[in-house]
Amino acid sequence: MYKSVIRPILFSFDPEKVHHFTFRMVKIISKIPFVSGMIRSRFQVKGIALEREVFGLQFKNPVGLAAGFDKNAVLYNELADFGFGFIEIGTVTPKAQEGNPKKRLFRLKEDKGIINRMGFNNAGLEAAIKQLKKNKGKLIIGGNIGKNTNTSPENYTRDYLECFNALHPYVDYFVLNVSCPNVGSHAKLNDKEYLEELIGAVQKANNTFEKKKPIVLKIAPDLNTHQLDEIVELVAKTNLDGVIASNTSTTRDGLKASKDIIQAIGNGGLSGQPIKDKSTEVIRYLSNKSNKSFPIIGVGGIHSVADAIEKIDAGASLVQIYTGFIYEGPGLIKQINKELLNRN
Repeated sequence: MYKSVIRPILFSFDPEKVHHFTFRMVKIISKIPFVSGMIRSRFQVKGIALEREVFGLQFKNPVGLAAGFDKNAVLYNELADFGFGFIEIGTVTPKAQEGNPKKRLFRLKEDKGIINRMGFNNAGLEAAIKQLKKNKGKLIIGGNIGKNTNTSPENYTRDYLECFNALHPYVDYFVLNVSCPNVGSHAKLNDKEYLEELIGAVQKANNTFEKKKPIVLKIAPDLNTHQLDEIVELVAKTNLDGVIASNTSTTRDGLKASKDIIQAIGNGGLSGQPIKDKSTEVIRYLSNKSNKSFPIIGVGGIHSVADAIEKIDAGASLVQIYTGFIYEGPGLIKQINKELLNRN
């Protein structure tokens, strides 16, 4: 029903407007008595064989929602009913910011992809905390954190630390987002020496809390083997808890969409099916190069059960969906979990 009826209607409107409309509708529908229970009974799959212990956390299943969908933590309680094992909110920055000028979100229907240049648009740290205080404890929540666009390079670490310290009581793990291509210059964030400094500072802050939270790094799918080797070395040197592979891509290789369409869209991060193989190869390389010494969350182009299994077989401990959730609907979560249950 989703792909035959609901999706065609939604896809006939502007993607960003549809996103906000969908959020409002899910909020309204979920407040109707018994509806949340009906959604859970339809979409959730349970079983001990689905449970995963990763980063010292107990996930009820390995299928999560990637950051960028519920940026401001306003819908995670309702989205939990659709069967996710974990949801990542954010990217959260210290101060609220509008992000890049609109139009900034584009569908590539033929390619089952999306190009976005949102630019870390979010309501800011205080707004996220206000929403996270409403957590009903249905599933694990990750906090994806970043810097404000206008922050000067010497204050990048300050921004990350502000988010980390304030969100610490409210999320189960943290993601240092240093690889988004849509927020201006990231040259410093891609520098290995600076990453060591940033991770060290965040870990020092983590040690001040009674209960430490896992910290992972989100990397781009466009890194070459030398850069991936540096990531493996970085994780080992800093005792990072893991890696998310991968963020969106700046490449436009092999797209079915015409060059004119791509040129008209302009810059932005590409997600969905077009980056599936690239993301999987990054996962496989990191897993093999590190001898599986750290957990990897696999994300990028998961639109089917086979896509998810491919990521897991390549070395991912957990997987996340985003563009696949938009194109395939909530039934995708159930399909993946049912297959994983049958495999055990």
